[in-house]
Amino acid sequence: MGRLVQIAILPRQQEDLDYILELALEKEKLRRDGISDWRIRKRSIDARRKPIKINLQIEIWLKGEKRETIPPFVPQDVSKAKEIAIIGAGPAGLYAALRAIEAGLKPIVFERGKDVRERRRDLAAINKDQIVNPESNYCFGEGGAGTYSDGKLYTRSKKRGNVLKALEWFVHFGADEDILVDAHPHIGTNKLPKIITAMREAIIENGGEVHFNSKLTDLKLKANAIEAIQINNEKWFEFENVILATGHSARDIFYLLHNKNIKIEAKPFAIGVRVEHQQELIDYIQYHGEVDNPFLPPASYALVEQVDGLGVYSFCMCPGGIIAPCATEQEEVVTNGWSPSKRNNPYANSGIVVSVEPKDLPNYKKDDPFVCLNFQKEVEKRCWEAGGKTQRVPAQRMIDFVEGKLSEDFPKTSYQPGIVSADLNEVLPALLSKRLKKAFVAFGKKMKGYYTNQAVLHAPESRTSSPIAIPRNSETLEHIEIKGLYPCGEGAGYAGGIISAAIDGINCVDAIVLKLETRKL
Repeated sequence: MGRLVQIAILPRQQEDLDYILELALEKEKLRRDGISDWRIRKRSIDARRKPIKINLQIEIWLKGEKRETIPPFVPQDVSKAKEIAIIGAGPAGLYAALRAIEAGLKPIVFERGKDVRERRRDLAAINKDQIVNPESNYCFGEGGAGTYSDGKLYTRSKKRGNVLKALEWFVHFGADEDILVDAHPHIGTNKLPKIITAMREAIIENGGEVHFNSKLTDLKLKANAIEAIQINNEKWFEFENVILATGHSARDIFYLLHNKNIKIEAKPFAIGVRVEHQQELIDYIQYHGEVDNPFLPPASYALVEQVDGLGVYSFCMCPGGIIAPCATEQEEVVTNGWSPSKRNNPYANSGIVVSVEPKDLPNYKKDDPFVCLNFQKEVEKRCWEAGGKTQRVPAQRMIDFVEGKLSEDFPKTSYQPGIVSADLNEVLPALLSKRLKKAFVAFGKKMKGYYTNQAVLHAPESRTSSPIAIPRNSETLEHIEIKGLYPCGEGAGYAGGIISAAIDGINCVDAIVLKLETRKL
């Protein structure tokens, strides 16, 4: 690592590399001929006050020092190596497969959905024809939920593993190098499919396997250890090690585990609505009226408030984004948001959700692992009914919601299946609606102009995380009761986004490698 220097510049100066270097050198009292190399290591916007600034972390190598370049991904031929099964081709599953190849193990990936290109037809069907394919949708299919619902790479999970390694792999497979620099990196739904395809091709090229339309339907156990898995209710495959990376919406997996007497637990999650403003308004608020600065990206926001003992906060904020229909069954509606790489749509949307503990729920039972899942399903079905039993969602203007008035009309929405006017106070459980109303008023005081009837609430935002955890040993990462079963990623309760899920996939493979090496000793 070189010497790190912190500097701040104006937005219009961020393309002037000569100026940036001179400023860093001046701060460190260095001469240009006294260094061998330099780079921008981190970049973030400071819009707390005028003038808006860009904070930069500059890394400088002095003369005689060498900037190390380590290959991010080092594959090997694993076609004849020991096999491990990976269930799911989301970020956790794909990164587990890539790490397995590095470690000399042969990954066999089983994905219930279609490949990333074929998924597009099913996304078009849900958007245009309101037909939900339960095996191929915004949540299921190659790349997982993040592929077609934004691709934000920001994570606070620094202690879970090597964030830089995860980001470098994205760059290796085609992402822009800016994701290594930006404080809140984002790839964009329009660019992710090509990157995911490159990852899959690398897995196959180096001897791994990837099988689509291949759903886990049963497990065979022997002496509390994994012996085999069944795919599509037909063929059995013998495996000693199975990484379960099925994502937060694979409810059938929770029921399968429960029916096999494999322990699962209810876990806290969050649920609420997705709010859409005009992006120009958010820019005006966040940039202190400076809406025409071509050197500033579309503005984002992060909000949090404690309301009656529960946290209410913004989730997956999408500048210049679109609200998408993310149901995985026909008789439910679910919203999420995404942005293209340029974030150039006229709308800004964000989940505004209430953090819920199992004991907070009216249907709470101490030993019921499905208490949160059942609440989630109930909200999604009530919203489906209120939306006319289609993929249209019940909606209400923000102030109308707080004041309990039915909205008579709406501004244009980015949600393609459409919206239906409804009083969300009657549609959503009081546990949610009462807190959301107080939170919106509070958010309006924190962000002047946020609380407006030009903002439209789309209900529900319900798939923030898994409502069920699959418990595992903190050291071996195996299920606490079943040897060889590795609960992994968001679906198991150990990640909260693309990068943390990817890191967890890497960690699970490392745990398998350690176990196998220990056996040899």
